Amino acid sequence: MDFQSCVNIQKEWDIVGARQLGRDKAKELGFGTVDQARIATAISELARNIYLYAGTGKICFETINDMNHKGLCVIASDNGPGIQDISLVMEDGYTTSGGLGAGLPGVKRLMDQFDIISEPGKGTEIRTVKWVR
Repeated sequence: MDFQSCVNIQKEWDIVGARQLGRDKAKELGFGTVDQARIATAISELARNIYLYAGTGKICFETINDMNHKGLCVIASDNGPGIQDISLVMEDGYTTSGGLGAGLPGVKRLMDQFDIISEPGKGTEIRTVKWVR
């Protein structure tokens, strides 16, 4: 991992900024337009969750150069209330915001790797990776 940059999520407009930066990074790494859109959608979902549930947090991007593999790691972190039941939020169709419920299961499907660590009262960190094919 060589380069990291972050976007602080404090207001709704920051979701757009994070999405755009992620799309730009994906393009620089050589992702095609479909994967750029997948990455941007995943970032939107992660940033919106920070905005809605934690209030503030950040989306960070790391480029990964792993032997003959290039990828983009997206890390969403906050110090919000945390997730009480991770298995519940990972169920398709589960929503607390009245949204579509694509949420975290959708992010997991859009990306190649997905890890979530959450501690009630301490916050949440989600790490996702998409590999250039």
